[in-house]
Amino acid sequence: MTDQDKMLLRVRNLRIAFRTDKKNTVEAIKGISFDVPANATVALVGESGSGKSVSSLAVMGLLPPDTTVVDPGSSVQFDGREILHLPAAERRRLCGKDIAMIFQEPMSSLNPVFTVGFQIGEVLRLHLGMSKREARARTLELLEEVGIPDPARKIDAYPSQMSGGQQQRVMIAMAIACEPKLLIADEPTTALDVTIQKQIMELIARLQKKHRMAVLFITHDLGLVGEIADRVIVMRHGEVREEGRAAQVFGAPRDLYTQALLHCRPKLDERPLRLPVIDDFMRGQGAASIVLPQRTRGYAPDDENVLVVKNLQKSFWLREGLFGKREFRAVKDVSFTLPRGKTLGVVGESGSGKTTVGLTLLRLHRATGGSALFDGKDLVSMSDREYGAYKRRIQIIFQNPYASLNPRFTVGQILLEPMRIHGIGANDRERTAIVMALLERVGLPAAAYHRYPHEFSGGQRQRIAIARCLTMKPEILVCDESVSALDVSVQAQVLNLLQDLQDEYKMSYIFISHDLSVVRYIADRVMVMHQGSVVEMADSDALYRNPQHDYTRALLAAIPRGA
Repeated sequence: MTDQDKMLLRVRNLRIAFRTDKKNTVEAIKGISFDVPANATVALVGESGSGKSVSSLAVMGLLPPDTTVVDPGSSVQFDGREILHLPAAERRRLCGKDIAMIFQEPMSSLNPVFTVGFQIGEVLRLHLGMSKREARARTLELLEEVGIPDPARKIDAYPSQMSGGQQQRVMIAMAIACEPKLLIADEPTTALDVTIQKQIMELIARLQKKHRMAVLFITHDLGLVGEIADRVIVMRHGEVREEGRAAQVFGAPRDLYTQALLHCRPKLDERPLRLPVIDDFMRGQGAASIVLPQRTRGYAPDDENVLVVKNLQKSFWLREGLFGKREFRAVKDVSFTLPRGKTLGVVGESGSGKTTVGLTLLRLHRATGGSALFDGKDLVSMSDREYGAYKRRIQIIFQNPYASLNPRFTVGQILLEPMRIHGIGANDRERTAIVMALLERVGLPAAAYHRYPHEFSGGQRQRIAIARCLTMKPEILVCDESVSALDVSVQAQVLNLLQDLQDEYKMSYIFISHDLSVVRYIADRVMVMHQGSVVEMADSDALYRNPQHDYTRALLAAIPRGA
């Protein structure tokens, strides 16, 4: 019997519910069954709320005991041993040594007050009984194995002193420290740049082969898992909709929902007027029922420029030594134009300066040089008082809507506040009518007016953030990674909404993203940034068809094409 014939993890009839109050429960997992063979990679895919993360937390024993109800007939066997109802102490010994997990957000999982070396060493001391000296030596080996540069120095760094990609590598080092038999990776690359994402995926695949681990990879991105998975399990609403070998699921998906997931993601060779969403497929019963006329993109010679940026610069001064300072040039002589009703895509890795450009235009950072002419007036040189009149006209949608929405305000209060500040509407009755119209415009029910941000999904919160911007009737909207953390179907809905608003109001977008498939869909022109400088700029079709710079070619080569 080969390794892959041996089933390392067997999940049978898993049913999990959560208590909402003393009497009521909500069923999250509805009797699912699946296997993970030894030394194989199995992908668990689906939208947020499908139950994929709950399933993995059940395997790890990390579900809250006070609010979780597990059906007595459920079974989770690891290496032939039933583990679902193990005592807590036994489960802790198993999970961490034989089963390990990489979480989606490393900064939330790593303790900010301990060095990364201490945190990895703690795993080695706890599970393998190593001394401090032995644990430190093994930690250095692990940091080198996962590709951390200069591990002898980084071992004493704190998580906040490392990039997002390096933090995720630390999490991987911690997970493989005890050479587990099963590695669970829960959305480990969702918020990472496309090149870093590719490096992390290659690292996991390399470690899987070296240590002969099984990997349960959880994600909503089918294109990503198509490059690494042996088998794919598709979940929706707590149920398994389809399961099979990766080539079969991607080549000839049987379930309508799987087909919908594959078609919702923007493609590099198509640009429909509107992206299809899950409901389009479910109502029309398949892709053949959807006719998608194509949209043309690009700047035209007679376009009216609403924003002209010339030699924009932004420097930060970093402390060096006791009294010294060092200049860090985050943005170096960036120039571009933005016509009315068009979209400029800005792409590049973390640290390339793309977000700093957006924040500097909004004067959330003070520029150190250059100009930004908005209708002939320089946003960079004008006084704060002069800029007050322009705040309404240029707005921003942040990456994380939950962090940018006041959790103590209802949606109605969130939308009314900027209107009161800027004197929009004669009175609150008129403003409330505007808010209700905006909620309908962004696809939210009127009942949302009285609810709080935590009561909404990620896609709905992003719609609230868009509605807040629309209260100002802006002419320019800076979208800073505004769809990067959304499921493919929700992402398609938000992109369709942004496109509808642009078509209707002729707004101009600066669309900042590391997802090059999304930028190809929505941008008329693409500006590629690297280390604070613009290395290439061209209309999107020309740039994707024939990139001129090596860095642009490297970014395009890193796009997942597995699906």
